Amino acid sequence: MSFNFIKTEIEGVYIIEPRIFEDARGYFFESYNEAEFIRNGITNRFIQDNQSKSCYGVIRGLHCQLGEHSQAELVRVLQGKVLDVAVDIRKDSPTFGKHVAVELSAENQRQLFIPRHFLHGFSVLSETAVFAYKVDNLYCKESEFGIRYDDQEIGIDWKVPNDKVITSEKDRIAKSLKDIPDNEGC
Repeated sequence: MSFNFIKTEIEGVYIIEPRIFEDARGYFFESYNEAEFIRNGITNRFIQDNQSKSCYGVIRGLHCQLGEHSQAELVRVLQGKVLDVAVDIRKDSPTFGKHVAVELSAENQRQLFIPRHFLHGFSVLSETAVFAYKVDNLYCKESEFGIRYDDQEIGIDWKVPNDKVITSEKDRIAKSLKDIPDNEGC
């Protein structure tokens, strides 16, 4: 086995640790193996890879795509360190409004699998971070939805002092958890 799949307290969200082979030359690991993911219950077909670079204090999120454009994501950090967050917004879920927060870094090589119908965001904890993620559905601007990163009902500790937070205008004016559309989910 090339991976350790760790279930979180929210059904469907997994921390994935690769098996890393190190020697004097450096290291090697598989970052994705479809057959192993399927054996562990992750059957999503990833169709697009995305990458971003951000500086310390940046918070990106909380975002999702609504309805038929909803996306599952497999995320990891190529350089630096982030706090990655998934928020359950499945209205019929016993963990609705709850979140999982996991430190992902180039050092620990952990990944987080976030199923469809979850909000996603991250904060940068290092000087810079290069963040990569696979998605199983194409982006659709008209289906974009966001909730404020500092929504008190969710209560995420982003591990960044308030006076150091850098975020987009779109994220500053995003909605709150109570604004999730009925029967829509993300």
